[in-house]
Amino acid sequence: MILQGGYNNYGIPIGVLSLESFFAKPEGHVRYAPTFDFPVLYKTVKGATIDRLIRCGDPELLEPFIQAARELEAEGVKAITGSCGFLALHQREIAKAVKIPVFMSSLIQVPLVAQMLSPERKIAVIVANSSALTQAHLQGAGITDQPVVIAGMQEQPQFSEVILQGRTNALDMQVFEDELFDVVERLLAENPDTGAIVLECTDLSHFAPKLHERFNLPVFDLTSLMRMVAATVQRTRA
Repeated sequence: MILQGGYNNYGIPIGVLSLESFFAKPEGHVRYAPTFDFPVLYKTVKGATIDRLIRCGDPELLEPFIQAARELEAEGVKAITGSCGFLALHQREIAKAVKIPVFMSSLIQVPLVAQMLSPERKIAVIVANSSALTQAHLQGAGITDQPVVIAGMQEQPQFSEVILQGRTNALDMQVFEDELFDVVERLLAENPDTGAIVLECTDLSHFAPKLHERFNLPVFDLTSLMRMVAATVQRTRA
């Protein structure tokens, strides 16, 4: 259990269920606490590795996540999220297990973004591993017939080695940026009618401002969603 950001008179708006990963988390990442101007309570779920969640889709992880969510609720957080967008797979079960709002994945923004756009505009969804993304993940996030185009980072050498496989914790941010921009550029070139970008992977949030600047599109990620939810569960002004 780690509390980041100071307590205030209104308590802790967001609790984060964290996977076990050890590479440095940059500014903008959900697990880089100074990203936020409100306190965040982190709880690491032991044994919940990126590989087990993304590649294996291990169903045995559900119960530890539910238990951790109940603990965060008992400790007073007002809403709960997770540190990996593939937790969309367990969105409904975790939400059912507690009495506070739960948003396990930035993917739950896709239906909202679709409503914002013309029906002719697509939503570019960038995920950690498109090969591991299933219909169950999409259904868990409420994604049905929205016009999405999906690209994954799994073929990018550094992303795969550091984040997906955990073979090293040496993350070169310039290489990371180049890999991400290559994926996004190719997807947008193939889909020029794209109207917005949604980043599933929390490790991509650091680059959201640069993506917005480069491609002149709205960019939705988990950190922007956390700020929105925090503002709703901890209202301090009209």
